[in-house]
Amino acid sequence: MGVVSCQLYPGGFFNAYASIAKLDRLDAVLHLGDYIYEYAIDGYGGDIGKKIGRLVEPTHEIVTLADYRIRHAQVKRDADMQAAHARAAFICVWDDHEVANDDWIGGAENRDPATEGDWKARKAASMQAYFEWMPIRDPKPGEPWEAINRSFEFGDLATLVMVETRLLARSRQVAAKGEAIAPAEYAPMMGERAQPGREMLGAPQLAWIERTMAASVTAGKPWQVLGNQVVMARVAGPDLEKQLGPDRFAAMMARLPEKWRTALMASMASYRAGLPFNFDSWDGHPAARERLYAAFKRSGSRPVVLSGDSHAGWANDLHDASGKLVAVEFGATAITSLSYGSLVPGIGTLIADANDEVRFCDQDRKGFIVLTLTPDHATVDFKTVSTVVAGSYEEASVARFRASAAAPEAKLRAARIAAATHRVTPIGVTRFDQTAGNFSSTGKRNRTGNIAESRRVFALTRRRAARMVEVGVNLGARFASSA
Repeated sequence: MGVVSCQLYPGGFFNAYASIAKLDRLDAVLHLGDYIYEYAIDGYGGDIGKKIGRLVEPTHEIVTLADYRIRHAQVKRDADMQAAHARAAFICVWDDHEVANDDWIGGAENRDPATEGDWKARKAASMQAYFEWMPIRDPKPGEPWEAINRSFEFGDLATLVMVETRLLARSRQVAAKGEAIAPAEYAPMMGERAQPGREMLGAPQLAWIERTMAASVTAGKPWQVLGNQVVMARVAGPDLEKQLGPDRFAAMMARLPEKWRTALMASMASYRAGLPFNFDSWDGHPAARERLYAAFKRSGSRPVVLSGDSHAGWANDLHDASGKLVAVEFGATAITSLSYGSLVPGIGTLIADANDEVRFCDQDRKGFIVLTLTPDHATVDFKTVSTVVAGSYEEASVARFRASAAAPEAKLRAARIAAATHRVTPIGVTRFDQTAGNFSSTGKRNRTGNIAESRRVFALTRRRAARMVEVGVNLGARFASSA
């Protein structure tokens, strides 16, 4: 099973999808959200899009039903996106950007009520476009559109439990990503974060998760897999000055623009005071996380949690408040979306070093993960592409981790991998002609769209989706603008 998330269209070419389409074995692709982004042409990643010729449609921030339809259509025209859809059935859930950045049940960080109208109307428009364009059936009659939690059975091997953590019940974030936090706000924010009533799932969905996992355990299936949007592990922000040492830290800071230096120092001050790395993740809702962990234990499952949103690769051991290992977590990096490693290369290693639950963190590379389940083991390969701003790229496996079905109390183990890369040069890519000052294509395949080929592949994708809907049978400084 491929696991993917966060595909900012102007952020780069979908090389990871070209790589997925060529995999020798692939039963499904689990997409954990951010299939589209809502930003305008000058918004998040827009500078990259202008350099490589990937400009968003429409050019303004999307708000209406027509806007969301156009943005979905643009992403679906991408040849690599089409190839991945044609390769295997997609199992999908939205994250925040299918509506707006850092959304919750009552609104979003990226929302101006004065100019963007009613939140419920915008949310309804985005969900309608999502159901029109994505291979997903509507919720059960009588259930709200937000209730897209559902499960899939993979024979006698595994149950996949897909959850919704954005629009159905989530409490408002204590702080949004990118928000500057003054020291006087630390204590009030941590007090609000600790409130027992803060939600991510809601009671009905939590009870459904427990019933579904318990039924899977009773049926003798060795694996219960949770498809979840945001990182679940406890993650403290790294103290870069302490970890790097004064000389290396000073050299790193000197390379950053002034605005990032100021934001980085503010972020490190908050981390030293005990604030978490990301309030938008499960770390911003610790009571809700403990309720979920209790449900895992009552069901008799130690699940494999799959996460997206963070634009980074993760391998985490998850513990409850008492220190008991309750699950393992694998996070998929972004297809194209910007990561903290773009500002501070190698920061993922420092994050892993600063956190007991984090076994591996890659904030530098783009790609996807491949989860392989057998009756004995769950193995995850972290697959990467060397670039997303050019058509030619190298594929690599940068890490592999394994969990054992026979030893649910054991922590994740790193598995040996061959240190090999494979160079890929597409037949015909769009390149920038520096002399002419424009983009031109070569060969039979143009990344921005050979129309006849696009129509053929899209028709194949639609036919396949009709047959296989729902599978039936993919530092961190708080100053980052989006995840």
